[in-house]
Amino acid sequence: MNPITCIEDLRRLAQKKVPKMFFDYADSGSYSEHTYRRNMLDFDDIYLRQRVAVNVEARSTQSRILGCAASMPVAIAPTGLAGMQWANGEILGAQVAEQFGVPFTLSTMSICSIEDVARATQKPFWFQLYVMRDRGFVRELIQRARAARCSALMLTLDLQILGQRHQDIKNGLTVPPQIHLHNMLDFLRKPAWVWRGLRAQKTFGNLAGYVHGKSDIVSLSEWTASQFDASLCWDDIAWIKREWGGKLILKGVLDVEDARLACAAGADAIVVSNHGGRQLDGTISSIRALPRIVDAIGDQTEVWLDGGIRCGQSILKAQACGAKACLIGRPFLYGLGAMGAEGVRLALEILQRELDVSMALTGINDLSQVGRDNLVS
Repeated sequence: MNPITCIEDLRRLAQKKVPKMFFDYADSGSYSEHTYRRNMLDFDDIYLRQRVAVNVEARSTQSRILGCAASMPVAIAPTGLAGMQWANGEILGAQVAEQFGVPFTLSTMSICSIEDVARATQKPFWFQLYVMRDRGFVRELIQRARAARCSALMLTLDLQILGQRHQDIKNGLTVPPQIHLHNMLDFLRKPAWVWRGLRAQKTFGNLAGYVHGKSDIVSLSEWTASQFDASLCWDDIAWIKREWGGKLILKGVLDVEDARLACAAGADAIVVSNHGGRQLDGTISSIRALPRIVDAIGDQTEVWLDGGIRCGQSILKAQACGAKACLIGRPFLYGLGAMGAEGVRLALEILQRELDVSMALTGINDLSQVGRDNLVS
């Protein structure tokens, strides 16, 4: 096998190892995928300012996220169905993140449950919450996250209804997968994935057994599809903040006015995000939205970026544009699908190494020094 040198190498390897319906779930966006592509391409229009003859021998990628030390300004984003990229994927991702020194966020729509991940880790992780119509279930999820020692709650705001993702419809995505003639050959080409999957959980761990006593996948899927709440408003966010009582992260902000409202709601951090281009196609990329939001809210709360990060240079560019941290979803899933825990660790190492080299070549020793002066105007 050729050496793996970048996140794209992991993506290609994952594509070979993961069944098409689950790889496409991770790798595609909604409708024409315009916004999904712009999230990455718009980084190309931002240029780093090269500096020379600067002593950068003592540089460090260390950072602080929500007041806690991190080995670099990166957190693993909440990603649904990570356990379908590699068996027990959420547990593996949380363990590697803990060892590497970056935060891990568990999705509501994970295969491994909150309790599964808590039992397998030593340090607190974050939990991502979708607002369901059944507020009793929402309250129960919050209580479970608190009992599992989760140190922050990440509330996703941009999924009041589900954006149409053409690839998922064409692939007939189900969890667990239903074997039909059109996908049988694909599964037969991935025997290692099938073998691991036979011994692992195959349904939504946070929902099974908690949704009106339903545990079969058809009931859970139908219930979930009907539960995303189009009536979500800022009053609901205030209620969730009271129920949770801890650090609250609001994810899915692209508009300056919404960023101001998020600050007023008491967010400890906001995540500039378009859901990885999986919701509103045709909207602005995350990196283009970032500077105007940073300018509008200043130091009222931490501003993070999610979407389009595929290399360490992009992390540095986002920092220069004002992001205190970056979330990575697809790089995590590519590494997981390609090589399991080893792939997740490799993805983090690649990003950290690229960030470190880019800091050196731009004359930066410490990320606290980074600002728009490090960009070519």
